[in-house]
Amino acid sequence: MLTENGDSRYMAAAIALSERGRGRTGANPNVGCIIVKKGIVVGRGWTQPGGRPHAEAMALEQAGAAARGADIYVTMEPCAHESTRGPTCSNLVIDAKPARVLVATLDVDERTRRHGIDRLGEAGIPVSIGLLEQEAHRTMAGFFMRLEKGRPHITLKLAMSLDGCIAMADGTSKWITGDQARRHAHLERARSDAILVGSGTLEADQPGLDVRLSGLEDRSPQPVVLGQSDAPDNWLRVDSPQAVADLKNVNWLLVEGGAGTAASFLNAGMVDRLLLYRAPIVIGGGLPGIADFGLESLEAAHGQWTRIERCDLGEDVLEIYEHAA
Repeated sequence: MLTENGDSRYMAAAIALSERGRGRTGANPNVGCIIVKKGIVVGRGWTQPGGRPHAEAMALEQAGAAARGADIYVTMEPCAHESTRGPTCSNLVIDAKPARVLVATLDVDERTRRHGIDRLGEAGIPVSIGLLEQEAHRTMAGFFMRLEKGRPHITLKLAMSLDGCIAMADGTSKWITGDQARRHAHLERARSDAILVGSGTLEADQPGLDVRLSGLEDRSPQPVVLGQSDAPDNWLRVDSPQAVADLKNVNWLLVEGGAGTAASFLNAGMVDRLLLYRAPIVIGGGLPGIADFGLESLEAAHGQWTRIERCDLGEDVLEIYEHAA
């Protein structure tokens, strides 16, 4: 039996693995799983592109007979509902006969919620729930948002000067931030199912919205335009922020521009996460990052956002905020 710190370390590893599937699992959650026996990792898995195989199935196949008597760390409750696409993970875990199963968070899908852990308990397998639950929930926030609110988890990304501008007055914006910040922004694209810009940005910049990082080119998200403009080939179009709820198999949506689009999502209360890349430059008289979105008072602006991370990217600074619950 490991100490709590040892358990936390392996669950953190499972959570890190789950990030590999983010933006690639369709309607499924991006789960991670680690199987440990006598201090040795004998199986690792994460939800594969399109949602199958599930993380547990992948880890158990890798572990083979070594899973018997081992500890299984999984970021979400093993599924319990039957599917033509693959085996039920709770049954796979029972068949493997592990010593115990540690689950970070329960599923929100009513077909599985508590049914998976109940099956394990009925089979005599000790189950622990809640280890690093907040961290696991954050890595699968797209799935939770889709199930609980019927829309994707939405990140608004802004690359700005110190005085809040995203471009010169004439629209020149290449480049506000440096190379490291731009690479990080492309990594965020690779972790998203879809990426959205407004029709003004589409017409002015003709952006590709692809991922230009070596080895991740195949992870370019589905491009989407907001507004009345005709969508280019292979793009999708929505006519309002609320319409993103109709995007199929999109758990993670990245909104990149422009100021009016940012304001429309903020006004609709549909920004869950802010990515603010700040360059050490002052423009003065440039184009603002966010247009007026109807804030009624300065008091109403306070308490809306919680900073969860800050880091340096070369000369630039990245701040990440989550909308306060």
